[in-house]
Amino acid sequence: MAKAVKISDSIFNEAKAHASANMRSVAKQIEFWAKIGKISEENPDLSYKFIREILISIEQEKNNELSEYNFGT
Repeated sequence: MAKAVKISDSIFNEAKAHASANMRSVAKQIEFWAKIGKISEENPDLSYKFIREILISIEQEKNNELSEYNFGT
């Protein structure tokens, strides 16, 4: 169930710009930032890039798009 949340105009405007660039709705952009922030707080040693790659891998696995990785090749 969606809930209304008040945010500042500056955050909304920044989210709007990022949402447009990433082809997301403003709500989905803010949700994405919240998800990344939560993961970052729970795993402070992980970089944004690594977290993003993990999230992409999870989606690829859901869509059966993963390929086997061969170490040392």
